Parts: sequence; structure tokens; C-alpha cells
Amino acid sequence: MSFVGAIDGGTYFHHRTLTEAPFETCFDEIVYIGDVAQTDLSRFDILFLPCRLNSLLIAPLKGQLVAYMQGGGTLIVMGEIFPDRWLDGIEFTPCQTNFWWWITGEKGPAPRIANPSHALMKNMTASAATWHLHGHFAPKPEQEALIEDDIGVLMFEDRQSYAPGRLIATSLDPCYHHGSHFMPAATQFLEALLPQLREL
Repeated sequence: MSFVGAIDGGTYFHHRTLTEAPFETCFDEIVYIGDVAQTDLSRFDILFLPCRLNSLLIAPLKGQLVAYMQGGGTLIVMGEIFPDRWLDGIEFTPCQTNFWWWITGEKGPAPRIANPSHALMKNMTASAATWHLHGHFAPKPEQEALIEDDIGVLMFEDRQSYAPGRLIATSLDPCYHHGSHFMPAATQFLEALLPQLREL
């Protein structure tokens, strides 16, 4: 069973997601972002970066995070961390976010599970991935879609670029909304995702 670490950016929504029920048991160790540079990441099988970590603080850690993956680690990057700004080979296009489509009667997001056999998608549903969108990835051949819609990819896995490790990235931001007590689907997304981290 995998040993799972997470980086804490110090926000209220990180605190609720990482250290409070029902998800606190999904993580074995929490590392404050200011301590990452002095931390040996190799002890983690999985390293989870929750939504909306400051990309200006993550960017200087690029070499360390790449080395972690190249050493066999799995890096999971959640939404609004903009991995295209600090990792090579990622193409991301932001979109206008409609926060209130279910109130205004406008058409909402229509994600679909692209790879239901993947360990992280075992319990995932399209409805659990539906609240709003911040943008899409345009995947390269080595970036396999896990969640997608008609415009692009919302979550992908790359097993080639950092082998023997891998990168899993999403543009969805469930940690923020779960931690803000806002958007039940975001909590459902984490209920499907986080317990499966140990199965990777």
C-alpha cells in the first residue's frame, strides 16, 4: 500500500481537506510548502498537491519535483496550480468560468470519464466531476486522458515523460470547494479520488 504525502499551502481549504474528516486518513504525512525544499520526497510513493497552491512557490521546486518523479514517485497536481507554468510539455487553455449555470438555466459542463478502468477513476462519476471549469489541457500522445469533455481534457496521466514515475494533473479544483463548504459535487469528487491514492 502506497505511502502518501501532501503539501500544505497554509490555507483554510487545504487544512480542511488534508487534516479534517473525512479525508485526513488518506494522507500519511503533511509537509508545509515552505519546508518542501528541505524535505526528502523520495519516501513518498504519492505526493499530492492540493488545489490552488501558489504556483510562484511551486515553480522554484521544479527540479526537486521532477527528480522525485524520475526517481519513481507519483506527483498528483490538482486544479489552479498551473503546471504548464512550471513543468515542460503541458498545454493548458483557460476558459471563462460560469459559476452559476445551474441557477441561470445555461448549459453546464459535461465531463465524462475517459478511462474508467484507471485506479483513480474506479469510483468516479461524471456527476462528481461536474461543478464548473477553469480550463482544458490539450494532451500530448504521452498524456492519457482520465476525464475529458468535448473541448479538451480535464485530468490526465503521463507515465512516460518522468518514468519510472508519473504525473497526474487536473484542472478541477475540488479541494478549494470542499474546504470552502461550497459545491457538494467537489466533495463527492474527493470521496471517489482520495481513498484510491493508496491503490496507485
